[in-house]
Amino acid sequence: MGSSLGYNGQLTCAMQCSDLDKAIGWYQDVLGFELLYKMDEMAWCELRSAVPGVNVGLSQVELVETKGGATMTFGVNDIDAARKQLESNDVRFDGDTMTVPGMVSLATFFDPDGNKLMLFQDLSGQG
Repeated sequence: MGSSLGYNGQLTCAMQCSDLDKAIGWYQDVLGFELLYKMDEMAWCELRSAVPGVNVGLSQVELVETKGGATMTFGVNDIDAARKQLESNDVRFDGDTMTVPGMVSLATFFDPDGNKLMLFQDLSGQG
């Protein structure tokens, strides 16, 4: 299965925030992302995630819209340990971790602006 679009293996997920500097700090300190660059004149930055080729772009706006859209879902080796680490940083989760035995465990959480993010642990033995 191929595409003539010429994908280069990189993905930037653009999200909104109410305070760019505060959001940068949260993504660095809580999720361990690395700031690639910040453009004050555009109120935009990009951070490198721990997933090769996947960056998060943050755009400061007056009113953050958090409804709908895609949810970035990050794979982790131990969802319970990852969740405990995030909870120790006062990260808000949407209920308990959900598990589909033999398939996946999922935990939904939110950044300070209410953007929905998710962790998953592959339980299929194939990942």
